[in-house]
Amino acid sequence: MSHTIVNPDGLADPVPYGYSHLARTSGGLVFVAGQWAADAEGHLIEGDFAAQVRQSFANLRIALEAAGLDFGAVFRIGTYIVDHDEEKLGVLGAQIAGIWGDRPPTQTLLGVAKLALPGMLFEVDAVAG
Repeated sequence: MSHTIVNPDGLADPVPYGYSHLARTSGGLVFVAGQWAADAEGHLIEGDFAAQVRQSFANLRIALEAAGLDFGAVFRIGTYIVDHDEEKLGVLGAQIAGIWGDRPPTQTLLGVAKLALPGMLFEVDAVAG
């Protein structure tokens, strides 16, 4: 199956870190790499866990739009939370409910000790089509 790689405007250039933002298969599946709370230049935004979750999903939206999709096309997300606890789960749950209501995509949530860069507290990846 062939695929197309896309690194959309509005998201930081990921190539120096060894990845691309999304791949679209010839079959129509779109795989979005982990999106984190970066601005368009790749700097971690200011703010707490909730702010990082909001920015990560905003970046996921940008990636999906580059593929001509929106959140309604997402059927799986993977979420990664540093020092996961119930309070953070509530923040994430509220964000997901705000996007998908009572029909969220499938999700695997992993509590992790650390993410790729210092200060990162949250990351989300997705599969859509």
